[in-house]
Amino acid sequence: MNQTRAPIVEALDALRKARVVPFDVPGHKRGKGNPELTEFLGERCLSVDVNSMRPLDNLGHPVSVIREAEMLAAGAFGAAHAFFIVNGATAAVQAMLLHSLRAGDTVILPRNVHKSVINALILSGATPVYVDTPVHPSLHIALGMRIEDVAAAIKLHPEAKAVFVNNPTYYGICSDMAAITRLAHEHNMLVLADEAHGAHFYFGHNMPLSAMEAGADMSAVSMHKSGGSLTQSSFLLCGEAISPEALRQTINLTQTTSASYLLLASLDLSRKNLALKGKAIFSHVRDMANYAREEINKSGAYYAYSRELADGGAIYDFDVTKLSVATGGVGLTGVEVYDLLRDEYDIQAEFGDTSNLLAYVSVGDRPRDIERLVGALAEIARRFRRPPAELPAYPMPKANVIMSPREAYYAAKESLPIPQSRGRVSGEIVMAYPPGIPILAPGEEITDEAIAYIRFAKERGCMLSGMRDFGAECVRVVK
Repeated sequence: MNQTRAPIVEALDALRKARVVPFDVPGHKRGKGNPELTEFLGERCLSVDVNSMRPLDNLGHPVSVIREAEMLAAGAFGAAHAFFIVNGATAAVQAMLLHSLRAGDTVILPRNVHKSVINALILSGATPVYVDTPVHPSLHIALGMRIEDVAAAIKLHPEAKAVFVNNPTYYGICSDMAAITRLAHEHNMLVLADEAHGAHFYFGHNMPLSAMEAGADMSAVSMHKSGGSLTQSSFLLCGEAISPEALRQTINLTQTTSASYLLLASLDLSRKNLALKGKAIFSHVRDMANYAREEINKSGAYYAYSRELADGGAIYDFDVTKLSVATGGVGLTGVEVYDLLRDEYDIQAEFGDTSNLLAYVSVGDRPRDIERLVGALAEIARRFRRPPAELPAYPMPKANVIMSPREAYYAAKESLPIPQSRGRVSGEIVMAYPPGIPILAPGEEITDEAIAYIRFAKERGCMLSGMRDFGAECVRVVK
């Protein structure tokens, strides 16, 4: 395939040159109806914020330029088929699960899934079987799934329709994607991958194994995170075993019928860029991340971790582009370092949790940016360092699933103060965001461990969300 092509962008260029008079939506009419917006975003941007039409194809039923762009994307990623997603990786994750599961079906998945997975279970009516992911004793992060734990779950639940895998986690931890895929397929189960943070696996050298290369059936790839496309744009990839026509119908259940051509064009150009230059780009990204780790670790104040953690089990591999930094050595939480970087040094990190900071290094970073981050962290250690405090290890609470997420979500509920909710069934998601991993999901028993974890997260400055009570004082429970 000719990866130098960008069919959607070419069609948009042709439309702009044709000077077609618009009597369709959007109502701003190529920006003329909203001069302030045009000045803010630029005339060139507004001129291609257009509606579906014959020369531009239609995302819900592509037959020309979008279809060609999909084929180019599939070739670039090594997939049988690729679908443009303009509702974020969230929509891709939900499409995978809605396509694979029916009400009453069972899916095997790690406990540290993104909230989009739980929401997809509410929509589908499926029931989760969680594989507990160990927590690293000093870093306090959830790890990957061990193959023996997946095998045990499959043995206990041979009726499961699919196994869901994070590839990688937010922090860069990878499970043994190939072994899990082989095991699941031996038991006639689909393999679904959340690769929201793994687009670069398909293009970089010496990266962890991608889902498609491992033989997975479907993967949600968030191009806007590490691939350089506009926010909210993603790909859904699938293998030969999946009917593309049937999967498109599932995608169309939730994807907008008014797809943004700005997002589509950004996916088209980002795919082209990575297909042609991806190895060089991510070699540079890897080198920058490695350099930052070395400089940060020289200080002795922090621990920027990498592949040395790999143990062949729960940490089968590590994404070396992830600049994950343990902050306990300076006596500060990751949240505190995150806030200091932003407020004192005008540096916006990806997120901080109780023990770690994540700085996202990708296609748009430059060496001078890395130097500024490294220098700021060193200065924070000098200015704000406290005696290291041994944080209690709070593993993610074990999930005791009482009813399906859908049953709990639609059940009659009442609101209780969190300390008084022990033993009840949660009717809503409770999570620290980011990274968006549920502490409690609808249908799970509220245990002492869950209550303690919520209290711990609040004390450490984490933002709790998902609950109707924005103050995170009360939780909705099933009556």
